[in-house]
Amino acid sequence: MAITSDRVAISRLINRFGFGPKPGEFASLLAMGLPAATSKLMTVPNSDAGIAAVIETDFPNRGKFPTPGTPERFSFEQLQKSDRINVELWWLDRMVLADHALTERMTWFWHGHWATSMGKVEYARPMKIQNETLRKYSLGNFKDQAQAMVIDPALMYWLDAGSNVKQAPNENLARELMELFTIGVSNYSEDDVKAVARGLTGYSVDRSAATFTFNANKHDSTSFAILGSTKSWDASSIIDLLVARDDNKKFVTDRLWFRFLSSALPKPSDIESSFNNRDIAPVMTKIASYVTKDDPGMSQVKSPVEWFVAVCRALKITPSTAQNRAQIINYLDKLGQVPFNPPNVGGWPYDEAWLNIASTQYRIGFTSFLLDQGDLSPIKGLSGLAMENALADWLGIAEFSTRTKAVLRSPGLTSAQIVIAALCSPEYVVNG
Repeated sequence: MAITSDRVAISRLINRFGFGPKPGEFASLLAMGLPAATSKLMTVPNSDAGIAAVIETDFPNRGKFPTPGTPERFSFEQLQKSDRINVELWWLDRMVLADHALTERMTWFWHGHWATSMGKVEYARPMKIQNETLRKYSLGNFKDQAQAMVIDPALMYWLDAGSNVKQAPNENLARELMELFTIGVSNYSEDDVKAVARGLTGYSVDRSAATFTFNANKHDSTSFAILGSTKSWDASSIIDLLVARDDNKKFVTDRLWFRFLSSALPKPSDIESSFNNRDIAPVMTKIASYVTKDDPGMSQVKSPVEWFVAVCRALKITPSTAQNRAQIINYLDKLGQVPFNPPNVGGWPYDEAWLNIASTQYRIGFTSFLLDQGDLSPIKGLSGLAMENALADWLGIAEFSTRTKAVLRSPGLTSAQIVIAALCSPEYVVNG
């Protein structure tokens, strides 16, 4: 098997801008050549048969929590637990089953950007609605996305916007809106935080219904300055101001480059200019054009969810119909990453933070659990070099290292043991 620059680039494309290949997909893309493969992976189709197969789940308004210690409370908490698992598996299904994974991959990125946790929100309904909002704008215009997210009920509840009134402004949403969502740390003052908080007053949130209301009597409608501009403010005009700034252009494109291509290499200048109109798709296309760069700093570690989804895509496992669904969530929790549950408003750690001895042990156990219900047919009946090549093509790996090849060639290994070694290998966990 020749290790060409196209092979390395297409491996990066399908692992960074998707969640790894389904069986046969990597070989098909290689046969196309890099330009056609890039176009296919970066162009969202009008329909997706894989997504169409995902079973939609209804998450109704469950209402308020009943009194603690009552039978009603116990039943309510059981429903909440079921909703929580179901919404997590619903999204994992979308990631796994999508024939064209870019939209789900972008939705996953924006979930980490506008990090909101079920741990505080507690209800599945507002989390799913937020997820659908992120998907709608995942490759659209960032200004439109920010306008929708600043009044998203789950985010508003997560950052205490419902308790933000002119008599006692709450600064949580204001601070994170600037620091983590739009312009970045050091680009505003504490006075700006206080002013933005005043401009965001007047909202209340019904988290179980996933709705909000605006009360003009609780809103500070006076004129005051934010980042040097003086006027009467509301959520929409604040977003207009923040997104129009040059530091928004730098901040968002820095994060996209950092998460999709490299946490070590500097961002090329043309990526920032591709975001002049705040459209996301052109930025992603420009970032994707750098997958051919030959530099060790281009390597990236798959996060636990990204690794799990890639494994399920390869093994043809649908998370929601897998054996022992709760065990899937339990393993992801042990690995430190469950959808809808970021640890804080800054989102999850990244890259090498996921490489540790405990994670390796859990990954091996998780792989063994998944292999019991997975499809190993892509390497059935193969051995030696033919098996190694088929395994690399199946999993979207550019090339196994000499050390990994030695493990794969160990005498007496079963097909399942070979696949476990490959799925937990450095070349699979870390996309070069």
